[in-house]
Amino acid sequence: MDNWDEIRTAYQVARHGTVSGAAEVLGVHHATVIRHIDALEARLGVKLFQRHARGYTPTEAGQDMMRVGQATDDQFGQLEGRIKGRGNDVSGELVVTSLATMSRLVTPILAEFQKIHPGLTIRYLTDDRVFRLEYGEAHVAIRAGAVPQEPDNVVQDLATMQVGLYATDAYVKEHGKPETLEDFRNHRFVGVDNEKSRAPFYQWLSNVVPRENISFRATDAAAIEQAVLQGSGIGFLPKWFSRDQDGLHEVWKPEAEWHGAVWLVTHVDLHRTVKVQAFLNFLKEKALSWE
Repeated sequence: MDNWDEIRTAYQVARHGTVSGAAEVLGVHHATVIRHIDALEARLGVKLFQRHARGYTPTEAGQDMMRVGQATDDQFGQLEGRIKGRGNDVSGELVVTSLATMSRLVTPILAEFQKIHPGLTIRYLTDDRVFRLEYGEAHVAIRAGAVPQEPDNVVQDLATMQVGLYATDAYVKEHGKPETLEDFRNHRFVGVDNEKSRAPFYQWLSNVVPRENISFRATDAAAIEQAVLQGSGIGFLPKWFSRDQDGLHEVWKPEAEWHGAVWLVTHVDLHRTVKVQAFLNFLKEKALSWE
């Protein structure tokens, strides 16, 4: 492959999903973007994108190209910084992913990191799905549960998240608290809307109570926290969060399997870049207070 301009164009189209979005970022006419994509597909002999009314969706080959473009773009950025004598400069785009339930923890850390590095654009993606680092979907993934096993990823232990099962004092006064596992069926719960949540404590709960007992369900961690605080039912809360709340009652001794490990995951192609290393070190220091 001898034409970086075409690869960079394909990467930007995959990122933005439209020719116009890529053209704006690259500072070229949209016709140039189309010409680069057509030339690259002709040279490779494969379709990199599915064209549709809303824009361009990368095929599997296009996702592979996106990963190469992401890694190369980042490495060129680091090279430019070193040439200019700014080897420690952290700028450009940083894409971080985690479960939505971790957003209250991670968002302030990202905001503080950006204040230190004002040239940085932060993209924080929260979803229950596992983002594919090998396809350039993110620089850093913060994952909970079992050790990630994808090849070509660098996995580091970050923290163990301590959670507890809480209800308001008013809820306990009205409904009592469960004394046995059988008692759980007589209570209302606040929980996540996704029945296939990877959170170990929600997996435990699904084995203890019928789905209908989870009478308040949400996809947002802050909504779940507020529902518990409003007395909608018993719910899991992080230990760090519950310490600062008045009127909460821990209704069950924590089970060992609730406390999930949290992992830092990066792709080997980007792991050593200055930007990623700077964020990893910053996040590790902040995570010391999570447990």
